[in-house]
Formats: sequence, C-alpha cells, structure tokens
Amino acid sequence: MSRIAKAAVELPQGVTATIAAEAVTIKGAKGSLSLPLAAGVSVAQAEKKLQVSFTDPHMARTSAGATRAHLANMVRGVTRGYEKKLELVGVGFRAALQGKSLNLALGFSHPVNFPIPEGISIETPSQTEIIIKGIDRQKVGQVAAEIRAVRPPEPYKGKGVRYAGEQITLKEGKKK
Repeated sequence: MSRIAKAAVELPQGVTATIAAEAVTIKGAKGSLSLPLAAGVSVAQAEKKLQVSFTDPHMARTSAGATRAHLANMVRGVTRGYEKKLELVGVGFRAALQGKSLNLALGFSHPVNFPIPEGISIETPSQTEIIIKGIDRQKVGQVAAEIRAVRPPEPYKGKGVRYAGEQITLKEGKKK
C-alpha cells in the first residue's frame, strides 16, 4: 500500500464527512466539497479520522494515495481555505475589479476582462497585486494559472504577471 494512503486524514472540530458509495463529501465552516471515488478505492470513517483503502492491488494503489491527498486538501480548504497572490510587473500594468470580472491592463491595445468563476473570490489590494481565494485548491491554482497565462513574465525585462515570490531568470540582451 502506498505510504501516503496509509496515513489517516484528521477531521478537525466542525468538519463532517459524508461517505457514499461513489463519492465523499466534506462540509466545514467555509463550505462543502465533494470528491468522486475511483474504482477499487474505498474510504472508511473511524471517529474523527478518514482511512483510505483499496481492493485491487494493481490499479488502485496510486489512486488511493491521490484520494488521500485530495481528502486532506479538501479538509484544509473547508477550514482555512486557499490563497494565491499574483504581482503585475511593468509600466502601466494594473488590475481592477469590475463587478463579476477582473479588468487587466497589461500593455495590450485593449483591456483584458477575466470572468471570475463561481466559488472563487478575487481581491486587488493595490493596482499591481491580485489575491485569489477559495476553498478548492485545484480551482484556485487553475484561476491563478489562467490569469498568469494572459501575459506571462518575459525573459528579458521580466514584465508580466507572476506569482508572488516567483524568481524570473532574465536573459542577457543583445551585445554590440
């Protein structure tokens, strides 16, 4: 059995798990998340712990470890939530919220309107910072990656949208 799948997932105070035949639902203070179970993987609850096991030793071994990791991420999401920070680097680059969309001025001839998906909240504490928050780790990371993909950092001056703390290795310019 995978080492990750052997470890039980602790359910903190205020978090409940509902186990059905094909899915597990985790409910907490911030919301509710559901995870469909792969074939051959089962989840059992003992007191305030979730234990993942598998029946088919060949196919479900990796699925059991992934299921346990997803369950742990869901528990953290419904208790604390997830957050990603983006920075805009460049002259005139700025971000602003307009209703249900994020308006980005990134040096193009037109502003870019990014629709905010359901279950995600976006804040702009300054014109060059974007904070993406939500309870689903995958969705928060996907939205951050999509916003970054609008104008990724270029390798010569480093202008573009980058994750907070991301190191960009700059290339040397053309020599005379």
